[in-house]
Amino acid sequence: MSVHSDHSKGRSRVLPRSRLGCRTCKIRRVKCGEEKPSCVRCTSTGRKCDFEDTQPSSTISVIANPLSLSPNTNTVWRERRAFAYYFEHAASSIGGGLDVDFWRTVVPQVCRYEPAVWDAIITISALFECPKQCPDPLPQRRDNIVTLTQNHQDALGWYSRSVSAVRQRIEQGNVDVFVGLISCVLFICIEAIQGNADGALQLYRQGVQLIIALRPQITSGAASQASLLEDTIIPIFIRLGTFALAIGGAPVTALLRDTENALTPQFDSLKSAREAIVLLAIEVPLFESTCTKHLVEANASQVPEEFNIRLFSLAARLGNWHTAFDKLMTVLRAKGILSQQQVGTAALLLSYHDMLYIMLETCTSLSLMQFDAYLPNFQNIVEQCANAPEASVRPDGTQPPFTFEVNVGLPLWFTSLRCREPHTRRAALALLREAPSVQGFYQCSIWATVGRAIMELEESRAMELNAAHYTPNLGALEPTRGPNPSSELAPISHFAHTDMGSRISTALLIPEEVRIGPITAFRPMDGFPPGTTEANIAKWNRGPDQFFLRFSRHEGGLTGDSCRLVYEYTPLDF
Repeated sequence: MSVHSDHSKGRSRVLPRSRLGCRTCKIRRVKCGEEKPSCVRCTSTGRKCDFEDTQPSSTISVIANPLSLSPNTNTVWRERRAFAYYFEHAASSIGGGLDVDFWRTVVPQVCRYEPAVWDAIITISALFECPKQCPDPLPQRRDNIVTLTQNHQDALGWYSRSVSAVRQRIEQGNVDVFVGLISCVLFICIEAIQGNADGALQLYRQGVQLIIALRPQITSGAASQASLLEDTIIPIFIRLGTFALAIGGAPVTALLRDTENALTPQFDSLKSAREAIVLLAIEVPLFESTCTKHLVEANASQVPEEFNIRLFSLAARLGNWHTAFDKLMTVLRAKGILSQQQVGTAALLLSYHDMLYIMLETCTSLSLMQFDAYLPNFQNIVEQCANAPEASVRPDGTQPPFTFEVNVGLPLWFTSLRCREPHTRRAALALLREAPSVQGFYQCSIWATVGRAIMELEESRAMELNAAHYTPNLGALEPTRGPNPSSELAPISHFAHTDMGSRISTALLIPEEVRIGPITAFRPMDGFPPGTTEANIAKWNRGPDQFFLRFSRHEGGLTGDSCRLVYEYTPLDF
């Protein structure tokens, strides 16, 4: 254990350290990868791997002696119950199978001496158990209605108390650096679970700025502090950066260091493989955005040579990742130690690989038709994402309402937007609705709603254009390898009926001019995107809190005129 000096109170404080590694690695004084039932480090050297299943005594102590100042016995009981639920059920789902150390060891130990962290934990527990997005109970179950209401009332009170405590410490100038960062992570969770993506993003940016300001002095200080920051807290913010990039403007790049040499020839665990693909999941979309910006602003058909050099470098790193990942999986299979959770995690990482591969292959052109050539990769994303839920499934077979770690949301969202093959697209949307409701900052139901709206806009517009100008090629569609679409995402009417009783391959019939490009979701009350006015949305006669989708595409296919880029709008009802 390491000691952190708290100068504000003139006393020493013990920094938390992982207790979840196996006994063998602890005895050997090496870092355990924490793969269960047998860690890779032990099995690769032929050693017996032995995990402890007992609950940490520090956690039992926290439950027995909560930090609540309330004299109300019932309130104290609810807090104890909330903490127990967090430790037994919420922590493992929030952090995923690869990050239980932070959520089940670091955070509970910090809350032993920090009331603000205690209040944040029990807030997360209450919201996780009864998320706001869950369906209302049946009317006849009046006891459940009372429980839900009480849970949310408790959560709001605990959260307010936690925020007030942190603010007071900041104003007094005696807030502990790591308590501040851990509180920031927990507050991001709370805002995300409640559906406040904007609030979560604002907290994320504040956390990144705090890390940037404090990183030099922490790195040059005690080794234990530097390790906690570099090995645990910063990787959390980097993984969150993959979600933040989905809407742009995230400062995550300021946290990256020497990424060109970050990928080692081999991985010793799925966790190290994930950290490497996450770095690429930040750099590749950023590079794609840079290419798109250049092609649009310069009205060019190709990118400069220096762009190609960067492209080849990223492609080589992605290829090396896949080679190292294959070697790791070969070792794990040979040892016979792959759990269902690890199989799900491996499938998740492969879905990210395919997504990044498609991005790199298509980023130097603005053509939306080029994505059709990568149908096998889109199908593989759907297939892998159908297996990935094993990584986050709960003991009762359901998916958690919230996860803070990378999950299937981004690859499925990407597929729903850029794949035009109907079965694969619908399968992606169906899986998106079945995934954990909130991932990172965002609600998957919103992604699925937007994805379906774009799909239907493209397909209905394609029907008009094809009817006016084209004789379609008819033929039965081959089934994809993904799961069957749910009835909620069944094909729209033109899909079920054709002149010859056969289905039309929509992937072959959606021409460039009806394919939707960049999109933006906005509410009038929050302001309009550049170039948008009240007149653009007036015909719907909606209120200022209505969400609208702004999308671009080329117009001119129906009249024979030359194509021009136009922006259109449609209301979004979630």
